[in-house]
Amino acid sequence: METIEKISVQKTKHSAINEVDWNNLEFGKYHSDHMLVCDYAHEEWQSPKIIPFTNLSLSPTTLGLHYGQCIFEGLKAFRMIDGRVNIFRPNKHYERFVKSSERMCMAVIPEWVFMDGLRQLIEVDQDWVPRQPGSALYIRPFMIATEARLGVKVSEEFRFMIISGPVGPYYQNPVSVKIETEFVRAPKGGTGYAKCAGNYGAAFYPTQKAKEQGYDQVLWTDGRENKYIEESGTMNVMFVIDGVLVTPPLSDSILDGVTRDSFIRIAEDAGLKVEERLVSVEEIKNAFIDKKLTEAFGAGTAAVASPIKTIGINGVNYHLPVNKQDSVAEKLKSTLENIRTGKIDDIYNWNYII
Repeated sequence: METIEKISVQKTKHSAINEVDWNNLEFGKYHSDHMLVCDYAHEEWQSPKIIPFTNLSLSPTTLGLHYGQCIFEGLKAFRMIDGRVNIFRPNKHYERFVKSSERMCMAVIPEWVFMDGLRQLIEVDQDWVPRQPGSALYIRPFMIATEARLGVKVSEEFRFMIISGPVGPYYQNPVSVKIETEFVRAPKGGTGYAKCAGNYGAAFYPTQKAKEQGYDQVLWTDGRENKYIEESGTMNVMFVIDGVLVTPPLSDSILDGVTRDSFIRIAEDAGLKVEERLVSVEEIKNAFIDKKLTEAFGAGTAAVASPIKTIGINGVNYHLPVNKQDSVAEKLKSTLENIRTGKIDDIYNWNYII
C-alpha cells in the first residue's frame, strides 16, 4: 500500500462530544465530529478529504436511490490499556469491501484511501474512542452510486465515505432466534457474501414477523432446500455440539465475518476442535434432544459474541442454559477483547495501532 497524497482536513468549529452520555452508549445513537469523503468520476478517484459531519445533497435521480448500488462495512476502534487507539483488522475489512464492490459493479476504492482514510479520520476524532469497558468506536465505511440519471444501468459516479460513533454492546442480553424456513436471505449465486444494503432491506420483513412471535432475530437457512443453517440477521452463528465448535462453511450466500474468522483462529490455537461444515436444522433439533448442544452464539463486529438462549424450530422452542464464564463463547470473547485492548500479545498481527 502506498500513500499517493496527504488527505486534507477541515476541522469542525462546534464539537458535539459533550453531548454524549458515555455511560449509556446506545448503539448507533451518536456520530463523531468528522467524516471522510472521496468521489469517483470520469473513471478516476478524486482527492479524499476529511470534513465536519454534515448532511448529503443528492439529486432525486441519484442511481443509488433507485437501483441498489450501495455497500458498506462495519469495524471498530478500541482504547487500549496504554491509552493508544487500535483499529481492529482493517485490512480484512478492506478485502471484503473490494469483493462487495466488484459484485455490485462499483468502482474499487484504492487501498491507501481506505486505510489512510481510516487512520487519519480516527486520529482527528480519537477523543471519541470510549474508555468504558465493553465499548468501542464503531466505524462505517460505505459507498453509494451517485450518478444523477434515471435508467437501469451501472453508475459511472460513486461516493465513498467513512463515518463513526461511540457504541456499547449491540445485544445487552442473550437472544432468542427462530430458524427461518419460509423466507430466504440469499440464494445461491446471489449477493449473500457481499455487504450490500439490499440484503438487509430484504431481511426486515421476516425479521419483523419473527419479532412479533417473540424472537429477537432469525437464523437463515439455505435458499434451495431450507434445510441447512447459514447465518443470523446481524451475525454469523456458531454451535458447540458434543464439545466441537461448529459453524456453517463460507459460500456465496454467507458473509465472510471478520469476528467469525477471528474466533476460529483463536479456538484452534487454544486446542478446541473446529468444524466448518453444513449444519442441518434436523441436526440442531436432535442435538437438543440428545443434550449434545451445549452452546449457540452469534459472532459479529457489532454483536461480538452474543449468546443464544432459545432456538425456535418449526414452532417449538428449545432452550439453552445461560452461558457461564467458562463457556466457549465467553472464552473466545475475552481473548479477543484482550488482544484488541493490548492486555495480551497480538500474535496474529490483527491490531492497527494509530
